[in-house]
Amino acid sequence: MTDKPTDMPANKPTGKPSEHYSYKSEVREPIPAPVAAPALWNRNFRLFFVARAAAVFGEGMVPVALAAGLLGAGYPDSSVGYALGSWIGPFALFVVFGGVLADRFTARRMMILADVLRLPGAAVLAVSFATGGPPLWAVYALSAVSGVCAALFQPGVASTIPRIAPDVQRANAVLRVVESLMTMAGPAVAGLLVALSGAGAAFGVNGATFAVSALCLALMRIPAAPGDAAVRGSLRAEMAVGWREFRARSWLWGVIAIWTVYGLTVAGPMVPLTATLVTGDHGSAVYGTLMAVNGAGSAVGGLLALRLRPRRPLAAGAVALLGLPVNLLLLGSGVSVALLGVGQFLGGAAFAFWLVMWSTSVQTHVPQDALNRMHAYDVAGSLLMMAAGRALAGPVAEAVGAERVLLAGAGIAVLVVVALLVVRPIRTLPRV
Repeated sequence: MTDKPTDMPANKPTGKPSEHYSYKSEVREPIPAPVAAPALWNRNFRLFFVARAAAVFGEGMVPVALAAGLLGAGYPDSSVGYALGSWIGPFALFVVFGGVLADRFTARRMMILADVLRLPGAAVLAVSFATGGPPLWAVYALSAVSGVCAALFQPGVASTIPRIAPDVQRANAVLRVVESLMTMAGPAVAGLLVALSGAGAAFGVNGATFAVSALCLALMRIPAAPGDAAVRGSLRAEMAVGWREFRARSWLWGVIAIWTVYGLTVAGPMVPLTATLVTGDHGSAVYGTLMAVNGAGSAVGGLLALRLRPRRPLAAGAVALLGLPVNLLLLGSGVSVALLGVGQFLGGAAFAFWLVMWSTSVQTHVPQDALNRMHAYDVAGSLLMMAAGRALAGPVAEAVGAERVLLAGAGIAVLVVVALLVVRPIRTLPRV
């Protein structure tokens, strides 16, 4: 008997097994068919995409509508700043409570409630500006209410994405692109509406965007998470638990601590000083164009984040942030409008890419039942320092010059990148 049959196919038994021939070795296991990855554009994500697009579009209309309405009614220039400040103050103060409430009652419910509560205020402003102009106290009060509602809404954005999107980074990138586009479109449409029909029409459309957002969120069907049915403690206890979760992640609080310095010294002063310098040297039309270029850069940064998947997302995002000091250097050096546009494009792309890497890291590394509170701490810390930076930008610029403040900010921005890369938990945080 030979070691291998010669008269038969190798996969057919001869009835005379040998030590070198095994029936078992010839059995072919069925190869499982490849399983398609879940589609990003499922029903929930489509609805959330429309909700975010509508909300960001409506928010972008507010500064233009407020400025046109208040100045058109004969109020002083300072009233516009006070009205916007009436929004940002309550938002920064209440956003941490919004995170706790979103974890307690689910993010979707809080976002719907926030949109519904903002509808009457937008309607009142629309009618008031259409009929001659509301009293200042009413504008400030309604702006404050809108800020509180935004604080209830914002924490839920972070926790909703990982529950509806099979690919969190891709979802963040797609949303960043559309938010960048809506940030450009909102002020442009508001300016057109003000020119054609007055500030009341702009606030009317602003209210409609809240209705669209609330309707889309109400139509979503998000499966319950294990933490949704958990017994919750008091509001104070929930905040304490959130703080412990926050402190337990050195990469999380490390980034936020570094970012508070950035917000105070770089991001905060950059916005008002850019507006002052560019408008003073080149006019408001050039400033508007450069802001559109910045928005286009943000869209490109989102598209890059859609394609690139670094193994160390925070490290990659930190390297991308080097585009921001380039923008600041150009702003502080008195270069041509073309170079200013290059800087704005790089700055917008750099920040958008970092934001996607940061948001994805938080949403994939933080437990779902604490995510709203973590996001709220992030927003509160960053926003408060940015607000302080904006408030201090004017007096400091008057003392030393706006150009020097921007150039100093460029140096600090480089140090921020170095700090993000030096801190090991931040640099080595892996992609999930």
